[in-house]
Amino acid sequence: MPDPLPQVRLKIERRSNHPWIFQKMVEKPAIKLPGGSVVDILDRGGQWVGRGLYNGHSRIALRVLTVDPNEAIDAAFFERRLRRAVELRRDWLKLDAVTDAYRLVFSEGDGLSGLVVDRFGDTLVMEFFAFGMYRFRPVIQEWLAQQFPGCRFYWFAEEHVQKQESFDCRPPEPPPPGVITEHGVRFRVAPGSKHKTGFFLDQRDNRLTLAGFCPGKRVLDLCCNTGGFAVYAKAKGAAAEVTGVDLDEQVVELAKQNANLNQARVRFVQADLFAWLRDVVPQGQRFDIVVLDPSKQTREREEIDFALKRYLDMNKLALQAVAPGGLLVTCSCTGLIGEETFLETVRRAAWQANRVVQVVKLSGAGPDHPFVVHAQEGRYLKAVWCRVE
Repeated sequence: MPDPLPQVRLKIERRSNHPWIFQKMVEKPAIKLPGGSVVDILDRGGQWVGRGLYNGHSRIALRVLTVDPNEAIDAAFFERRLRRAVELRRDWLKLDAVTDAYRLVFSEGDGLSGLVVDRFGDTLVMEFFAFGMYRFRPVIQEWLAQQFPGCRFYWFAEEHVQKQESFDCRPPEPPPPGVITEHGVRFRVAPGSKHKTGFFLDQRDNRLTLAGFCPGKRVLDLCCNTGGFAVYAKAKGAAAEVTGVDLDEQVVELAKQNANLNQARVRFVQADLFAWLRDVVPQGQRFDIVVLDPSKQTREREEIDFALKRYLDMNKLALQAVAPGGLLVTCSCTGLIGEETFLETVRRAAWQANRVVQVVKLSGAGPDHPFVVHAQEGRYLKAVWCRVE
């Protein structure tokens, strides 16, 4: 019989199956528990309601991993959850047929709150958002190594996460940059660079959709990062002319390398999009297709109004650069801003820019980024496809 787990009691009755339970809803345990401890969770009346990871330092004090009282949080648990996640990508989505780079594990969406795993060819990158999940890294890594023989591992947690969760994640030496293939288009990825896990896998389906609109068109990719949309537009979409703009000198250099990998002629400009657009729009420059895919604008609820103002200003300028009858693909990866709010921001931007916007498609992240309906924070990416008059 295994030793009984520490118990953490809630101040409330548990009337939700969301995996996050915030600190303000949790009684302080009588005995101080190490961060990331596996605990049994009791509601206010003492009834067992789940089992998960506890961290008294974190705003998310509890991450519920199971509501089955007979399910232990051990190596076998991780094997079951990881196997289910890998089977979704390989057996159901059949992603190996189109790419060697995809999200293997997506946190709450795969029942592993606090863990993201991305595959880039023979490199697996683990990103941790919870101390408790980081404590299970050896178990997770061991099972993944069996499924992907010969793969290399890199792991990290962003500084703000380490601070919030009060743990020290020491990443190994970054693997050398590698080349991945996606729908026949090649990209150089560099896990361990400052740009998340190395490449934005969530836009894969949107990049392919965009390419279908591009033959013979003049395309502008704003906040182009390492050139995903821009390279697709030229290499797979046969666009007549493609320009990519980003403020970050490092990613612009990588974008140029990605264009060269695909023998794609793309003009990349290192510039602030506001200054650049305010320069070219008065000159009369217009584009048949404009993609606007900025980085996350905030992580804090207190800054949502500021983030919405940024989105408004960016979209207003981007709309002015679209030729009449052209297409704007505008994206938001800020999870705190929902689709309805983002659409309202696009409406306001169109009104201020004196343009009429006809929404032809709404999309999000690819199916390797599943979300569960009781934790819709996983539905963070919004892409609005607009015909502009």
